[in-house]
Amino acid sequence: MRTARFCKLSAAQLRYAATASPIVEELKTKLIKKNEVDMKKINDLKKRFDHESLGEATVGAAYGGMRGITGLVYEPSLLDAQEGIRFRGLSIPECQEKLPKAAGGGTEPLPEAMLWLLLTGSVPTAEQAKALNAELHRRADKSAIATAQKAIAALPENAHPMTSFSTGVLALQTHSKFAAAYAAGKANKKNYWEYALEDSLDLIARSPHVAAMIYNRIKTGKVDTAAASNSELDWAANFANMLGFDSKEFWDCMRLYLTIHVDHEGGNVSAHTTTLVASALSDPYLAFSAGLNGLAGPLHGLANQEVLAYLFSMRDLCKADGISFSDETALTTALTKYTWDLLKSGRVVPGYGHAVLRKTDPRYTCQRDFCLRHFPDDNLFKLVNTIYKIMPGILTEHGKTKNPYPNVDAHSGVLLQHYGLTEQSYYTVLFGVSRQIGVLSGVVWDRLQGRPLERPKSITTEALADRFLSKHI
Repeated sequence: MRTARFCKLSAAQLRYAATASPIVEELKTKLIKKNEVDMKKINDLKKRFDHESLGEATVGAAYGGMRGITGLVYEPSLLDAQEGIRFRGLSIPECQEKLPKAAGGGTEPLPEAMLWLLLTGSVPTAEQAKALNAELHRRADKSAIATAQKAIAALPENAHPMTSFSTGVLALQTHSKFAAAYAAGKANKKNYWEYALEDSLDLIARSPHVAAMIYNRIKTGKVDTAAASNSELDWAANFANMLGFDSKEFWDCMRLYLTIHVDHEGGNVSAHTTTLVASALSDPYLAFSAGLNGLAGPLHGLANQEVLAYLFSMRDLCKADGISFSDETALTTALTKYTWDLLKSGRVVPGYGHAVLRKTDPRYTCQRDFCLRHFPDDNLFKLVNTIYKIMPGILTEHGKTKNPYPNVDAHSGVLLQHYGLTEQSYYTVLFGVSRQIGVLSGVVWDRLQGRPLERPKSITTEALADRFLSKHI
């Protein structure tokens, strides 16, 4: 039974929800037009190929975390084993070339431009990206952000930053337009997507403020931002500035970081969790908070911290042995030895290998290029760059990895460390700030295309044994 008692919005908020700005109206128009084209394809595919197999669900895959089973449709991105992630068909290099940059000399794509791309399937103009950024600034409602601030302040001081971020997003949920409209009986299958879009834009506008509060709490103990929001800045630059970083070079680094981490198709834990929870008509806040809890897991969002621990250990070994980071020959020889010692001890090299990719992750390459342009003499970069040159050969000779090339996590921590963002426990929050752009775009499209509740079939070991083992007894 629906009740208007929960998530009740004020009359002003309801008027705001019903009156979209010109840029949002343009965004909705583009989504509707693209959906009209896509639905023709979808209906044709379902009518003609409804019973065609997309792959094989084996016993091994069932026990192995469903790896290799194609069972989801997810519109924003697709991961290719050779080319890496493609955002609406565009590779990382193509996105870097085509997406609008910040005015005044920015060299990296704007995350708000990526948001437009993932939502509409088309590259925005500079004017559209600028208008969308202004819209996000307009939606950064102070009362909603204050609600999140109170919730975070109530947590223990030793709460993990991801616990704080997930809690902050849940506090923002009290301002959900989807939840309020559903409770009031105003939401239906035809407009679910519009309320999902409203909530997603609101969340993307407000969550950087919440994330900045969490960072400042780590640094100072105060649940606030280091600097006030500046509506003249783009989304990434404003976030970096609220963290307390005023370097324009770091702002460009943050644009790169937040753009390349937005999505990685729909099967990864954070994307799949968000999609799964949203399929129950949970609003975008509830769904994304669940996705954040998945992202916080050590096997998902903590990889770049593990890479840094490995790099620091290599750096310490070099220093102990008197290896100069300027002597590439000596550094190569030393790192080769340390790596073989590591592998022979039964451990792995963090940051190398990938479940799908079989080449160097393009997200790694663009970060490496950024470092080569801006700080090629940084010792930590010299270390990671030398490892990059020797590691594929070592791992190939070792023979126990399908992909001897680096993934995105092998490099991201190096950039953050260089610019002074050294609080490693916070890195997953940065990941989450970025990932919402992709997964929330996916939620909007799931609602626009009328996707049903996700409910796969499971099976027990006993049933499998009866089916397979009994035949061979």
